[in-house]
Amino acid sequence: MKIYDLVIIGSGPAGMSAAIYAQRAMLDFVMIEKEYMPGGQVVQTYEVDNYPGIPKTNGMDLGLKFSEHAKELGAKSITAEVKEIYADEEIKEIMLKNGDTLKTRTIILATGEVHQTLGIEGEEKLKGMGVSYCATCDANFFEDFEVYVVGGGDSAVEEAMYLTKFARKVTIIHRRDELRAAKSIQEKAFKNPKLFFMWDSVVEELEGDDILQAMYVKNVKTGEVTKVEADPEDGMFGLFGFIGTVPNTKIFEGIIDMDERGYIKTDADMHTNIPGVYAAGDVRVKSLRQVVTAAADGAIAAVQVERSMSDYF
Repeated sequence: MKIYDLVIIGSGPAGMSAAIYAQRAMLDFVMIEKEYMPGGQVVQTYEVDNYPGIPKTNGMDLGLKFSEHAKELGAKSITAEVKEIYADEEIKEIMLKNGDTLKTRTIILATGEVHQTLGIEGEEKLKGMGVSYCATCDANFFEDFEVYVVGGGDSAVEEAMYLTKFARKVTIIHRRDELRAAKSIQEKAFKNPKLFFMWDSVVEELEGDDILQAMYVKNVKTGEVTKVEADPEDGMFGLFGFIGTVPNTKIFEGIIDMDERGYIKTDADMHTNIPGVYAAGDVRVKSLRQVVTAAADGAIAAVQVERSMSDYF
C-alpha cells in the first residue's frame, strides 16, 4: 500500500495553506476535504475585510482563491470523511468512512470548528426548515420574511446585518443587555433601520410541524416567557444561531492532547503530543482564531513536516 509523506485532514485556510507549502516542498501528500465546497468555515462568512492584501471580499470568494491556488500548484485532494486515526506508530493509518485506508508518515489536523447548536427542544427537527447557522448559505430563503438571530458577538451581528439585505425585519436575541461585538460592528448595526434587538433574552423552545412557526423566548431577568409566532401571512420565520463554535476534534479524543473544550494542544511549531502529528488553524489552542492566523499555522506545520522528512531520507 502507498505510504504518503503527509496527509492533511481539512481544507479550510489552514489546510489549504499547508497544502500550498507541502506542494512547493515537493512532498508526496494528499488533502482530505470533508465537503465538496473547500474553504472551511470562511465560505460561510459574508464579508472579510481584514485579510492582508485583499481589502474587502466575501468568505466564499476567499475560500475559492485558496483552493484554486493550491490546485494550480498541483496539490491533490480527495473528498471523504475520516472515521478514525491510528497515530502511535511511525507509519500512521487514517480510516475513512467509505472503507478506504490511507497510510502516511505525518498528519496535519486542520479540521477547524463548527457552529454550536442552541441545544433547545425542537431545534433538531427544524434544522433546514427555518433553523440555520449560515446566513450566507440560507439568507435568500428568507427574502421578505422576519428573521431572528441568536447571539451577540462579531459573527452574530455581522450575519444579522447581512440578513437585512433579504429579510424585511431582523431581530437579534441576546442574553445580555449589550452586545459583545466589536464597537465598529455595533455602530453599523445600530444604524441599520431593519435591525432590532431583544435584550436579556434566550430562546427556550421551537415549534412547527414541517417549518418553524413559533418559539418561546424567556427574559433572563424577569423570568417572563413570550411566545413569538410567525406572521399569519408568512406562515413561518427564520432563526439563525451564532452562539459560538466547537472544535471538530471528537474523533481524536483519547489520542491527541486537548484542553477542556476539545481544542488541540500544540507548541509554537504546531507539534502535538504525538510525533509526526501536527495541528493547525482554529482546531488548536490559541489566542486568536482568524483566517490569517489559520493560514500561518498551516504554513508552519507544512514546513515542520518538510524538515522532519530528513529523518527518512
